[in-house]
Amino acid sequence: MPRPWIYYFGNDKADGSSKLKNLLGGKGANLAEMVNLGIPVPPGFTISTEVCTTYYDQDNQYPEGLKEEMQANLAKIEASMNRKFGDLKIPLLLSVRSGARISMPGMMDTVLNLGLNDETVQGLAEAAQDERFALDSYRRFIQMYSDVVLGLDRTRFENLLEEEKEKSKVRLDTHLKAENWRSVVKSFKDYVLRVTGKEFPQDAMSQLWGAIGAVFNSWMNKRAIEYRRINNIPSEWGTAVNIQAMVFGNMGNDCATGVAFTRDPGTGDKKFFGEFLINAQGEDVVAGIRTPQPINIAGKTPENQHLSSMEEVLPECYQTLVEIYQNLEKHYRDMQDIEFTIEKGKVWMLQTRNGKRTAQAAVKIAVDMKDEGLIDKKTAVLRVDPAQIDQLLHPTLDPKAKQDIIAKGLPASPGAATGQVVFTAEEATKCYEQGRKVILVRLETSPEDIHGMHVAQGILTARGGMTSHAAVVARGMGKCCITGCETLQVDQEGKKFMVGKHVIREGEFITLNGSTGDVILGEVPTVEAELSGDFGKLMEWVDEFRTLKVRANADTPHDAGVARKFGAEGIGLCRTEHMFFEEDRIGAVREMILADDREGRREALEKLRPMQTGDFVGIFREMKDVPVTIRLLDPPLHEFLPHSEEEIEQVANRLGYSVDRIKAKLESLHEFNPMLGHRGCRLGITYPEIYEMQARAIMEAAVDLVQKEGYSIIPEIMIPLVGHVGELKIMREVVSVTCEKVLKEKNTELKYLIGTMIELPRAALTADQVATEADFFSFGTNDLTQTTFGFSRDDVGKFLPVYLEKKILPRDPFVVLDLDGVGRLVQHAVDLGRKTKPQIKLGICGEHGGDPASVTFCHEIGLNYVSCSPYRVPVARLAAAHAALAEKKD
Repeated sequence: MPRPWIYYFGNDKADGSSKLKNLLGGKGANLAEMVNLGIPVPPGFTISTEVCTTYYDQDNQYPEGLKEEMQANLAKIEASMNRKFGDLKIPLLLSVRSGARISMPGMMDTVLNLGLNDETVQGLAEAAQDERFALDSYRRFIQMYSDVVLGLDRTRFENLLEEEKEKSKVRLDTHLKAENWRSVVKSFKDYVLRVTGKEFPQDAMSQLWGAIGAVFNSWMNKRAIEYRRINNIPSEWGTAVNIQAMVFGNMGNDCATGVAFTRDPGTGDKKFFGEFLINAQGEDVVAGIRTPQPINIAGKTPENQHLSSMEEVLPECYQTLVEIYQNLEKHYRDMQDIEFTIEKGKVWMLQTRNGKRTAQAAVKIAVDMKDEGLIDKKTAVLRVDPAQIDQLLHPTLDPKAKQDIIAKGLPASPGAATGQVVFTAEEATKCYEQGRKVILVRLETSPEDIHGMHVAQGILTARGGMTSHAAVVARGMGKCCITGCETLQVDQEGKKFMVGKHVIREGEFITLNGSTGDVILGEVPTVEAELSGDFGKLMEWVDEFRTLKVRANADTPHDAGVARKFGAEGIGLCRTEHMFFEEDRIGAVREMILADDREGRREALEKLRPMQTGDFVGIFREMKDVPVTIRLLDPPLHEFLPHSEEEIEQVANRLGYSVDRIKAKLESLHEFNPMLGHRGCRLGITYPEIYEMQARAIMEAAVDLVQKEGYSIIPEIMIPLVGHVGELKIMREVVSVTCEKVLKEKNTELKYLIGTMIELPRAALTADQVATEADFFSFGTNDLTQTTFGFSRDDVGKFLPVYLEKKILPRDPFVVLDLDGVGRLVQHAVDLGRKTKPQIKLGICGEHGGDPASVTFCHEIGLNYVSCSPYRVPVARLAAAHAALAEKKD
């Protein structure tokens, strides 16, 4: 028997369960699960994700049999609610919502109060004995349906509503009377007729099919596509559609709607956290149209303490909700994000899902739930997303710095952010492309702002609460966010906002403290993150499970110290050229380049050697007793010379050379493609004295610490850009002879390794030959990606966005390792290298070493370590643990 297209839930029985998340989407699967748990859920049915994929495969045509299944399931809802869809006396109204397998808050479309028309609205009014409520519901439906299905501008409807409120001299929607809503309904319908040339749809079944189509079409709307791109959600998954009987939170003061989290999604504290509105529908809360009330007394803050909590005004409903949330968290063994409606004193659950949370909250919740016995260590480690904890590793506002606080809002998503004020998502994106950091300031955000929110450092809104669109999305992105800053007067057209005596214009700097809700004038300095407590405990568990070592890319003692603090087990890449640019040595470097012969170069290099030795002593000292891989000089020599006329003249005067001599040297060093030119080991072969000096400095530093401070050091000297084993053979001889000379002079024995960076396809393809001269391989995946694709990393931005948009490439290959091409080369080199030398040490030192997906690949092919920037070390450690646990599970 073929699988059905539709799955019913209601009356303590459901066709599905949480196990069918891929088929029913997260929302549909969890609605079914709640019904199975005996939790009150309005009856409904879920149209599966398979219908969505079929819909797109068949050029927006529904599969055969769907219409008949929908009629049968609609009849079940009617029987359960004792109402008929489209009935003039006691009409059944429906909600139509999306539901992908992974939550995409606000990205797709929803329609509420479906089934209302000029006649059924009268039946609803008589059945509820409340004309005001019925007309309010009807205007909501017209506004939502016109936006979602008819594609009309929703702001025009909002303006018409504001005009009615001004005419009636009221501030809140709840103060409007039945006659006001009748006038609003008429103005809404007139606007629809004027713009579309057609009356607003009156047939209930046509309305329903229109809404279903709109939800499926919203899977491919701009904001949903952008959200999937940001969060790496495949487009082929599709969305489900959930159709439910409406329950009403806007029927009076014994009705309400709200959103809550079973723990604080910002901090992870074990406290029931949420917001609600009396006499409202769900969109009012999440859209931030009205500033909501705290769900309980404990949730009150100085900013909202004047508002009554649900615990105070609806105590019995609140207690019911507490019992439900405790049941759900215990069942799912995770923090839940729930939506509910109260109709005439009865609590109905509309959704539960694993709640989006900040990195801080993710760590605390995982550790607390392990300590509470809800989950085990493995589950705790797997609960924290490696990519997310990057948020915890960056600086926070310096508490000692002077702060000119100009406003205070709700601390919706913690962290600190400084940037220039912008007022549109488009401007935020434009500034980001120019390399500028911005704060996106809005009256309230909407799903259309997703691209601007993604590139902004932080988000500030005048409206909305802790569960508004801005808050939920910002927490999921790890962005600092302040909402409900009601003292802000935002003039988006004038590109400015006013608060008190201050007028802040676009382009001016502000700072946000998302942990306190403070809006601060200007830029505020930051302090380094401190990792301890729950984070430290979690990382101890992480290290119990991972087998892949994690090193850091570090070029200075400071970077090495930061890396060690974050748990690095060595340095996988120390770039020596960065040391050459220091002000106290760039002159000697230029002398070496401008020298006419080897003796002249040696003389200049001898000036550099003590400085290089000091560099390595500092790094070795920070990385006591763990391996340090030092890459010998890699970039072409012209990078160290001046290029402007003014700089050339200054250097000529300082070194006592003529301007013409420097220009002649620049001309001789000029290359059409320096990235593939005279660099790396090619420099060492033509100017071996450079590598001799560096090898001597490395060994002298190591011996000094061994002899004087008792360190155990094994230097790993890496020859860059090897494409042929012959290159490595010559360079190994130069380096090893120098190292042995130092050991003999110092009368010391010290083990050292000589290896190479695999960053050219030929090196990977002939890795069995290269391994005969190498003690280790380090895969330089930045250059290996460039040389495999033939992409210039500096120029790829001109066309890569188009490649991603057209799905030529699934991800930026410089961020996530290209497994099919570059990854296959790495795998090939690993196999060949180990065939020649089974114990050869293998690692990766490109930026991919800190990307969780790439770390998983490195674990799977059996590398010994990954190396990444210091601040990514905890990310790589956690990703390595995830990879190890996934392997055991398989």
